[in-house]
Amino acid sequence: MDTSITSVLIVGRSPSVILDAAGILRSKGFHADATNQFDEVLTEYDTTSIDVVVFGGMVPPDTKRHLSREISKDNGHVTFVQGLAGIAGLIAAQVEGVTSTAPDDDAVAYDTTKRTVQLTLKEPARVVVEAWWATSFTPPEPTSTSMRVTDSDFDSGDYLIPLPADVPTVASFVTVSVGQAVRAFTVGAIPEAVRRMVPTGSQPPALPPVRAVATHSKD
Repeated sequence: MDTSITSVLIVGRSPSVILDAAGILRSKGFHADATNQFDEVLTEYDTTSIDVVVFGGMVPPDTKRHLSREISKDNGHVTFVQGLAGIAGLIAAQVEGVTSTAPDDDAVAYDTTKRTVQLTLKEPARVVVEAWWATSFTPPEPTSTSMRVTDSDFDSGDYLIPLPADVPTVASFVTVSVGQAVRAFTVGAIPEAVRRMVPTGSQPPALPPVRAVATHSKD
């Protein structure tokens, strides 16, 4: 897919995260918008032309199901992505991963026990491994940081790339870019206490209000 015409809509809750993620994607040639106005997605955006819809973790399950069903009715090519965490760079990497047309001939895996990225490269390639993790879960603006683990040219062959001890065991992730192909893996899961913050129809709102965000980059 040609990223110069790829249209992405990020549907999430945190204004800074979704705006930053959209900004990163636009800097890479995507048409990217972000909104936290869940009830206005179907009326404010031309969902027939969207290539990728990213859902943040704080989007209620019923809302995700409804939007996925309605968008899919008139859009047979859309790809839905569940964001792994409220980390802008990680979200952008996930989008790059699902839209890349690069050959997927190399074996890329993450060993959770050994905390090691495993690579089998058939041809020489540029390899970038980056770790991401949350530093605060305080809504509505969670914070995060990242670490470039490696950014080098690799010859063909087998490689093991261990994650530094600085990368925590909770709310942490790793992305692996081999040429233009991008993969994302969970290192440490999001804490259950954070998952319980996700609104449902059967409970009163537990999250603080957020400022409204709805960008339209094509206007």
